[in-house]
Parts: sequence; C-alpha cells; structure tokens
Amino acid sequence: MAPEDQDDDRGERTMFVTRDSLLNAMAAAEPLPHFLVVLEGTAQGKRLEIGAEPINIGRGLQQTIVCEDREVSRLHARVTLVNGAVVAEDLSTNGTFVDGQRINGSVTLKEGATIRLGAQILKYERRSRADVKKAEELDRDIRKATDYVHSLLPPPLRSGPVLTEWCFVPSAQLGGDAFGYDWLDPDTFIFYLVDVSGHGVGSAMHSVSVLNVLRQRALPLVDFRKPDEVLASLNQRFPTSEHNGLYFTMWYGVYRVKDRLLSYGTAGHGPAMMVPADKRETQPLGMPALMIGMLPDQTYDVADTPVAPGSTVFLFSDGAYEIVTKDEDRWDLENFLPLMLAPAVPGTTEPRRLYQAVKQASRPGPLDDDFSLVALTFP
Repeated sequence: MAPEDQDDDRGERTMFVTRDSLLNAMAAAEPLPHFLVVLEGTAQGKRLEIGAEPINIGRGLQQTIVCEDREVSRLHARVTLVNGAVVAEDLSTNGTFVDGQRINGSVTLKEGATIRLGAQILKYERRSRADVKKAEELDRDIRKATDYVHSLLPPPLRSGPVLTEWCFVPSAQLGGDAFGYDWLDPDTFIFYLVDVSGHGVGSAMHSVSVLNVLRQRALPLVDFRKPDEVLASLNQRFPTSEHNGLYFTMWYGVYRVKDRLLSYGTAGHGPAMMVPADKRETQPLGMPALMIGMLPDQTYDVADTPVAPGSTVFLFSDGAYEIVTKDEDRWDLENFLPLMLAPAVPGTTEPRRLYQAVKQASRPGPLDDDFSLVALTFP
C-alpha cells in the first residue's frame, strides 16, 4: 500500500466497542455516589446512599439508622450531603467520633472516614452502584455461609465434668474457622478447632466439610481417643491437591475424666493455653507440626498433661490475637496472653470478655480474621 493510501485509511478505520467496555466507560464518567455503611452495631452490614435527604442516626425508631445502644441518644448524629461534600454532625451529649477524634458540631468527612457513636461504627465510602450491587450479593452469600457454620457449632455446656463457653465472630470476609466438642463415652471428652487457609465462602465450606467428618466420626479405622490417628487420617483425606490448594491447621484434645488427663496433638496450629483457677500463669499446650493437607504420610506427636480442678483451657485461632491496634501496632500471641489472666467480668462469659478486650485494643471496624475462642473449664 502506498503511503498516501495509508494516510487515507487512517480516517476510515472502524472501531469496535463491546457492551461491557461501553458500560465501564459510562460508569467511569459518572460521579461516584456517596454511601454510609455500618461496620459494627445494630444494623451491621447496612449500606445507605447519602443523597438529598439527611441520614439521621440514633435510638429513636423514626431515625434512618436505628441503634439499640444505651450510649446512643434518640437523635445522636446526622450525615448530610452539602454542595457535594459529606458532613457529619453531632447532636448528642455522649459525643460522636470521626477517625477516633470527638467532633464539635459538624465536620466534613474524607473518603474512608469512620464514625463512632457508642458501640456503633460506620464508614463513609464512594463506590459505583454496580460495585455496591456486587458487594451486596457477596455479603448475602457470606451471611448464608456464616449462618450455616453457626448452625453446626455445639451449644455451651453448663453442667457436668466439663463446662464450655465460646465466642465466634466472623470477619467481614468470613474465614475458615470451625470448632466442636463431644462425649465419646461418659469418661472421654474430645474437643478441637480447625482454621482453614484463606477467606471467603470457599474456606468456610472447606472447614464445614472437615467439621462434618469429625462430628460424624467418619474416619474409618481411626480411634478418636488418639489425637495422632485423627490428625494423620485427616491429612490423608484432605490433600491440598484435591481441595483447590486449601490446607488447614488444627488442635485436637482428648480429656479423660477418671484420671483428669488431657492428651492433645497439633497440626500447624498455635498452642491452646491452660490457666489454673487462681489465674497465676498460662501453660501452653502445643508442639510444632506441619499443617494438614501439605504432605502425605505426615505423622503427628501426642502430649499429655494433668488437669487440676478449676483449670480452664482456652482454645483459639490466630484471628483472636493477630490484630492491628488503634496505634497501628501489630499484636502477636504475647500481647494476648495477659488478657487471659485478667479478672472475670460478672455477667460476661470468658470468651466474650476476651473478645471485648481485643476489640477495645483493635482499630475500628471488623477484625481482619475470624475471632474463634472456646473456654473449657474442668471443675
């Protein structure tokens, strides 16, 4: 083709535009709407678009966001769109906090700002309506998965030779935590906790599969009184190559009532902690071992420890202590241990007390991982 023909051809080229690219271009050209989403509180997960009508927040039933919280006034705060800017206004006596600072009157919010009133935490965000629709669909799927996991967890035990309480608070993305306990016979009590890698519905459903195997004792030729046999059998049954690369850590214990002896084994999981009745110290119960699903024919060790009357064993996932604090510090297990030795709070279970202490130290918003903690007391 001659050069002059090439020049003429430039003006006659045909451009092909797909429907998706056109919609994306149109969405990018539109200003992003303003939204207020409830991270924690009575209406957790609720998302409202901030428009011409103000969003009123408080205990009063006529408010846009109703909070069942004694620290929240009937009309506590208002969020309004003013000339394209989002403004938060405090109308209370207990105060409204934006990004951790109490506001005086009203303040213009920056994108991503958090608002706290009482135990309620809300976030200001800007997203396309298409993104919001996708997020709401994902939230529905996660809520369904969360409800299913909850339905499989055992009820607390309030009488007998083993007493149990637990706290399970899924993260915003839902992790892969699950736990259980049961009597094999009147003298033998088993308890365990599983933590699957990753987040989301896939990890949660994998933990449910493991939990159902344990609940139904569906491991042929395995003596559930022997932690090493249980862990090794699960390792054979759930290889990562057959489960989309997912692996899990686990802690498994067997308590014999007659001789007050606890046998336990771990697979890549952190230690449980035994605390005596006087709360003078924490005794770690764990050992190094490879997580389940990584290598075939992996073997696991077992350890034994006596259990003194009144002792409590705390079994938990790493999501209980791997947090980012309000000061942007990162916690590890050493930060968490002193909380177990703190005095009990009347009317509050130990797992709930520990969750509240962690939330008090954590930055605003949901925790980054599931909070799973079981407290087992041996009278």
